Order: sequence, then structure tokens, then C-alpha cells
Amino acid sequence: MDFSNKKTAILGAGNIGCSIANGLTASDIFKPSQQTLTRRRTDKLSEYTEKGYNVTSDNIEAVKNSDILIACVEPHQLDGLLKEISSALNPEKHLLISVVSGAKISDIKKNIPDGVDVVRAMPNTAIAIRESMTCICSETLDNGTIETTKAIFDTVGETLVIQEEQMSSATALVACGIAFFLRAIRAASQGGIEIGFSSQESLAMATQTAKGAASLLGSMKNHPEYEIDRVTTPKGCTISGLNQMEHGGFSSAMIKGILTSAEKAEKLY
Repeated sequence: MDFSNKKTAILGAGNIGCSIANGLTASDIFKPSQQTLTRRRTDKLSEYTEKGYNVTSDNIEAVKNSDILIACVEPHQLDGLLKEISSALNPEKHLLISVVSGAKISDIKKNIPDGVDVVRAMPNTAIAIRESMTCICSETLDNGTIETTKAIFDTVGETLVIQEEQMSSATALVACGIAFFLRAIRAASQGGIEIGFSSQESLAMATQTAKGAASLLGSMKNHPEYEIDRVTTPKGCTISGLNQMEHGGFSSAMIKGILTSAEKAEKLY
């Protein structure tokens, strides 16, 4: 899909918004000059100004000068943003993509003109290096909005089209999930320090091992337990370590954490 004549506005360029901007630029789908980033304190975006992005605190100006709008504000800020930009939204021009946790499409449409297409997307911060897992949903699949949104996010990682009622679950597994896996890597590196490696060596080893495990599943398409069985031998050190982790509740803790985050995500907006 060709976006060379399109412009996008990231409304609320905080951590996730800037990550999206970085990913879109790295993929060459949008040049910095095609992107407008908004934030109340534009001084926090000075590095983006230097790179050629359009930076402003004026959301209405950003909307008027863009075709694709990506709302990245905090859930409690969303209604205010939508009411602010409502008069500038054009159903014949704009596609609004929301990455705001908990806000349903029906909630968003209450605050904007009829006919404006709305899609929800849930990426994670790995979008900055084009390694995001992004879940997408819309009320309809036949007007091209899903295809457009998917084409954008396909360039910055993997995408999956899901039902809207699954979006809170996707928030827990995808957006919150990246923190869970980072904490697991951190724990592994701490274990490495205890058995004799420096903090730098241990973190590098844990990071590459985690990357290898994820890449192995992505490439081979096998179930995790199949790959685990390949490295566990009778009376071996791997199965001893795994069993000790399970006795300590490793899998249970991860599952409970995901369930808790999903429940919280449902109530954020």
C-alpha cells in the first residue's frame, strides 16, 4: 500500500507515540516530514524537531494537516482530546486509529462526527525497532480501514486482527506482556550474577538466550514444550532447574499477572 501522499498525526507523543513514530520512520512507510507529533510540552520532543518531524502542541492544526490520526493519549485524556479535535475531523478524509487502552470504538464515536472511521490497535514499545506485536480491530471489515491499519503496522512487526471484546486481553498479553518478559530476562540475569558472571555479561547472555528462544518458536513453529523437551534429559540440570521454578510458581505467577492486567485494562477508560 502506497502512503507517499499521506500524512499522519500522532496525537499524544509520549513513550508509545514516539515509539510508533520511530518505527514508521525506520520502515520508510512515512518520512519524518510526513508525521506530526503533538504534546503539550513540545520541548520534550526537541530531538524529533531536529530530525525533521513536525512538532506542535496544537492538536487541531495537526488533524487538519493529516490524513491518518493515531491517538496515543492516556485513557483519562481521551474524551478531552476527541472533543477538542471533533470540529476538525472530516469523514471523507480522516481515519482515526486509537491505541488507548480500554476505550471501545462505541465510546470513541460518541465524541466525534458521524462517519469518521475508527480502528483500535494495540502495539507494544518494540514497535520502535519494528518488532511489535500489534492487535487490531474494527466494527467493520469491508471498508478498507482494517487493510490500511494492518498495512501500517505490518511494517513495524507482526499484526493480528481480533474481535473488539478481546482487546483488553490483548493489552495484557501484548502491551503489558513486554514488561513481563523483560522482568523474566532481568531475573535470569540476576541468577547469572549469582553463579559468577558480571552484570554486563549476565544481561547480554540472558538477552540473547531469550531472543534465541523467541526466534526458535517463530521460525520452527513448534510448541514451546517440544523445544523444552529437546533440552531436558533424564536427571539433567535443565529439568532440575525447571521443576524448581515451577515449585516456586513460575508459570502460575505469569498467568495470574496476565489475568490481573487484563482485568485492570478493562477498567482503564
